[in-house]
Parts: sequence; C-alpha cells; structure tokens
Amino acid sequence: MTNNILIIDDEDKLRSLLTRIISLENFNVFESDTYANALKKLKQKEIDVVICDVKLPDANGVELVKDIKQKYPLIEIILLTAYGNIPDGVQAIKNGAFDYLTKGDDNNKIIPLLFRAIEKVTLSKRIQQLEKQLGTQYSFDRIIGKSAIIQTAIQAAQKVASTDATVMLTGETGTGKEVFAQAIHNESNRKKYNFIAVNCSAFSKDLLENELFGHKMGAFTGANKETKGIFEEAHKGTVFLDEIGEMPLELQAKMLRVLETGEFLKVGDNKPTKIDVRIITATHRNLKKEVELGHFREDLFYRISTFQIELPPLRKRIEDIEDLVLFFLDLFAAKTNKKITKISKSYLQALQNSTWNGNIRELKNIIERSVILTDANCLEIDTLPSNFKDSDAINEKMLTLDLASAEKLHILKILDYTKGNKTEAARVLNIALTTLYRKLEEYKIN
Repeated sequence: MTNNILIIDDEDKLRSLLTRIISLENFNVFESDTYANALKKLKQKEIDVVICDVKLPDANGVELVKDIKQKYPLIEIILLTAYGNIPDGVQAIKNGAFDYLTKGDDNNKIIPLLFRAIEKVTLSKRIQQLEKQLGTQYSFDRIIGKSAIIQTAIQAAQKVASTDATVMLTGETGTGKEVFAQAIHNESNRKKYNFIAVNCSAFSKDLLENELFGHKMGAFTGANKETKGIFEEAHKGTVFLDEIGEMPLELQAKMLRVLETGEFLKVGDNKPTKIDVRIITATHRNLKKEVELGHFREDLFYRISTFQIELPPLRKRIEDIEDLVLFFLDLFAAKTNKKITKISKSYLQALQNSTWNGNIRELKNIIERSVILTDANCLEIDTLPSNFKDSDAINEKMLTLDLASAEKLHILKILDYTKGNKTEAARVLNIALTTLYRKLEEYKIN
C-alpha cells in the first residue's frame, strides 16, 4: 500500500519542490499552505507522515505537533525551519515530533528520514492491530482456542450476551475473565456505551466506595467538587467488577441496592442517583464457601450468580497452547521489530508440560521474555526460565557464564527492550524497582 504524505508550508516554491522529490519515491503527496487547510486534509485522507514548516500563517509548528498527535497519534511529524533553534527542536521532540530539520539541509536528509518515519508508522499500525485483539476491542471470534472446554464457555457467553442478565465469571487467576466480560459487552445492545472495569481487591473500602459511586462536593476534606463514580460513568453500558469476592461487607449492601433498584447514594449525598447498567462480575474464590464463612452476603451472591460461566485453566486446554504462543509471538515480535516466525518443538513441548498456575497471563509473560532474549528467527528452549527446561537442554553457552554474568546479561537485554525505562524493566523482570537499582549499581550498569 502506498503511503500518504502531507506537506504543510506557505512557501509555494519549496512546497512544490518537496512534492516533486517525495513523489519520485512513489509516495502519495498532498499539500496545504495553512494549518486550517491541513486539518481538512487530515480528516479526508489517512495521512502517515506530516512534513510541516515551523512558521505558518495561522499556527506555530512546534505547538501544532502536540495537537496533531492528540488527534492522530499514529502520524509521524517532521518539522522544517529556516533558522535552526535548539530550544525549539527540543520542545518539538518533547511534543512528539519525529525529527526537526533546518531548511537547506533537508534535500539530502528528508528522504532517508521519511523512510524511517514510515517504518515507525508501519510498525505502530501493526502493533495497534495486534493489541486490538488483546486490548479493549474484544469479540468472541478473537478469543483464541479450539478446545471443546473453551468453546463450551464461549457458546454460553454468546447466548447470554444479548440479554441484560447479570453474569458471574469464575475461574483461576489469569484465565481471561476480563476478555470474556468485554466480549459479552461488545456483543450486547450496550456496546455503543461505556465498558468500565474495576478490580475490587485494588482499593480500600473507602476508596472503592468513592470509585464506584462518586461523591458530593464537601463530602470529605478535599472534595472540592462533585465527582461521578464508575456506575454513573457507565450509564447504559456495562460495569465489570473483577474479584468481587474481595468487596467489603459494608459495600455489598450498597451493591445489592444497585442490582435491585438501579439506584445508589453518592458519598455525602442523601438523594439517590438512578442508573441503568449491566453488571458482570468475576472471582477466583468459591463464593458459596465465602457465604458459609460469613464473608459474603448470601442475597448478593444469588443476585450476581444468575448466569455463571466457568473459565477453564490453561492446563485443561493444552491443545490451545500452540495457537496462544503464536499469537503472543506475533505481538511481541512486532513490538521489538524482530523477525521471529517459528517455535521449536522442544520449546512447545516444555510449555505443554507446564502446570500453568498463572494461566494465560503467565504464558503471555513467558513469551514476552523469550522474544526479548531471542536473536534468531525461532524461539528455543534456552530462552525459557530454568524451571521449564530439562538439565540436558540448557544452552551450552550459558554454562560458560557464572551466575552474576548471566544475570547482568539478562538485565542488559531487558533494558535494551524497554529502551532504558527502568520502571518497565522492573515489571518485565518481575522485581521491585529498588531491587533493580541495587543490581544496576552492583553490576555497574549506567
């Protein structure tokens, strides 16, 4: 597919010259002499790269970078200026510009720079396409798995999706409960409205109450204005309450009122707020047992368990592992711009022999790790954590490294993958940020 380039410059001769140069590289080129006209072009055409003068009659190029990136985040922007200005260049990059060139230097530099920008746009589009499958745009045909056990769960979810019935999703952590919840929402009559998820275990009682129901101005110190809660924001849509078994008993009574009457009291309010939402819940706990122990209200349990769907653990759907691995491989290979297309037989067998206590979430993390460590076009068993490998399958070259050297090498690979972002590196390594800083100091990694 031919890429579309938009040139924004009020100098007719320069704009025409750039158009001729860029057109010779088989790009579709569009022109605009003002930012106002450029905005119309951006709405009409799927532009990949914008080449823009800093001084326009109706805008400043450095500032408009931020505006364009907010509206069209995948577009890359190259700024041109008649006078090199380092502070402007720094600010342009901070605002999201791909690069900043001085006019006069641009004829030799613009084409190689343009190809690099297009490469980044293509990669970003590929990642967006893959993440849509994994992210918020779920549908049942995007749930990966041909096993009978997962297909049974999918069929049950499809049947209940078109109704307004409250659904309870059960199963171990990491089995894909939020994926199913979003698929149910996206196949329902409420799909045009908000889907909002909240993890009930992530908040204290007071914070969760405020998160769900909002508050009136003056309800507590610092409540300077009235704030909507999740239920109000999701009016006509769907609320997904993950780990509802962790909800404090005091809030369970308030939840029951929402289900029975469709109304609730904001924190600090005495007038009920009416809402129309569908509620989907999820838990890894045995709520019947929690009811017997007095940790969960029996009346609430029966209200939320109208329609239950149990999601199977990964160890009960081994035949789906290969398809899941290939999907995650495609995703992370695109993110790292690596051409990894295959998995070895020993690698797949090691995954199929695992118990998968963390289920699909654990599998995803394992594939991300392997992609980071792989320099070839195939995932091999030596990129798996040691508990996945047989002693005689360990890569021989690792035997020449002492433990500290192997750990240092691994940290350097992760930092390269995260482009130096230490917080993200600590997440991938599954260690505390303070632990990472200590190891960086220990191994003298800058």
